[in-house]
Amino acid sequence: MSRYSRQELLPEIGPNGQAKLARAHVIVAGAGGLASTVLPLLAGAGIGHLTLFDPDRVEEHNLHRQTMYRMADLGAPKAEAAARHLSALNPRIRIDAIARPLWPDAEAGWLNGADLVIDAADTLAASYALSDHCHATATPFLSASVQGRRGHVGGFCGGVAPSLRAIFTDPDPGAASCASAGVMGPAVALLGALQAQMALAVLLGHKPSPLGLMISADLAGWQLSRFRFEQAPEPDTPMPEVIAPGRLQPDDFLIDLRRGEVPPARVPPGARVVFLCATGLRAWRAARALAARGHTRVAVAAAGEAP
Repeated sequence: MSRYSRQELLPEIGPNGQAKLARAHVIVAGAGGLASTVLPLLAGAGIGHLTLFDPDRVEEHNLHRQTMYRMADLGAPKAEAAARHLSALNPRIRIDAIARPLWPDAEAGWLNGADLVIDAADTLAASYALSDHCHATATPFLSASVQGRRGHVGGFCGGVAPSLRAIFTDPDPGAASCASAGVMGPAVALLGALQAQMALAVLLGHKPSPLGLMISADLAGWQLSRFRFEQAPEPDTPMPEVIAPGRLQPDDFLIDLRRGEVPPARVPPGARVVFLCATGLRAWRAARALAARGHTRVAVAAAGEAP
């Protein structure tokens, strides 16, 4: 019991709280920068079952912010390399490493029964898809995003808080990915640490709950801010739909923005129009624009860069 003795000394944890953590199953989408802080902290705290999803391999340009990895990991699947390091940190916990993206409509078997889902990916479409799933199943959902020296982390769903769509009806017009906009490692680590602390608070039932709370960090101006959003209304008609790339239907009208395709002046009136791009950001904007023209069956999918 010496492993967790300093943690169990806290009256808000104690042996009963530690037993709760040991019974918990947490799913983490992404094994990159945020997860490099989130995962070791959760493994160290004694979360009994961690399941991580990531389709990518470790690259050298990752290492300035993805500090869970070493030069020897270059070329290895991130999920598998992360599992090795986490098992070395705490061999008493169960770790499942899955080298593919986490899409709710393809991974319902894993998501069903999870105590908490953490969004540590860098794909806008996946964030909204996971939020939609967690809102429908009353599963707590923690999502964070970082660009440059700024970022935010929020607690959503769980049957007590609104979804991501209630706060971010549309993505930030200036939003970009780490790949296109750049990011600083300490900013990522700070948001990842806040995400991990929120995760432990949710699992332990601490009050006030981080569900319904948003924390923003601006390390360019050295400011932290927070607000609660429990009363934020859900959109009347959640749109666009977010789907996994592998769940396209034969009668979908597909527009691949990665290849420079643009919506035609007229689209089939009854068809579902699916916009495809790398992360979902451009697809989201295009889908909303088409919806504003009166075509309400719109969807987005993120499939990475065009082959």
